[in-house]
Amino acid sequence: MTASHSAPASDPSDDWETRVAALWAVADTLAPQDLVQGIDALAAERPADDPRALFERASARDTAGIEDGAEPLYRAALASGRLDAFRHARASLQLASTLRHLGRLEESEQLLRLQLERCRTEGAQAALHDETRAILAFTWLAQGKPIAAACLALETLAPHLSRYNRSTAVNARAFAMSHGEPGSAI
Repeated sequence: MTASHSAPASDPSDDWETRVAALWAVADTLAPQDLVQGIDALAAERPADDPRALFERASARDTAGIEDGAEPLYRAALASGRLDAFRHARASLQLASTLRHLGRLEESEQLLRLQLERCRTEGAQAALHDETRAILAFTWLAQGKPIAAACLALETLAPHLSRYNRSTAVNARAFAMSHGEPGSAI
């Protein structure tokens, strides 16, 4: 009698994630409704309350310009408390952007400030810290706060410059403060 060795069973969610990623890889070539239908078909393979599926459905609607359809799906994914840190950050940013597009600017700002607080709590490994600040700058622009938005964008950019990092950050904070804006408090 010979012993048989079987390969370890693969996690079916890995295959699902791969197929979702493959669809997103060609999203720019699809009509918006085809993207939504494709993601919905993949999401239907998961339980109705699966936070990853909810997030993907929201993202597809958001990409297709169906913000009012994306919002409740983002909220459900976030409310589940079961998104990994990276998807949680993405869902928060994307919901905040959706709210901005829906004209709910204060709510957008509040959500982004909460995400920035999570970033501060998580420290250097926090997912999407700079991206959160960039989306907040857009919200501030929409709120009619161009100086705050520009200074926040410059402070966010400063660490990524090849030179003048410190002076860019210091000048952006000083300019914001001289105009009564939050600056590095964000």
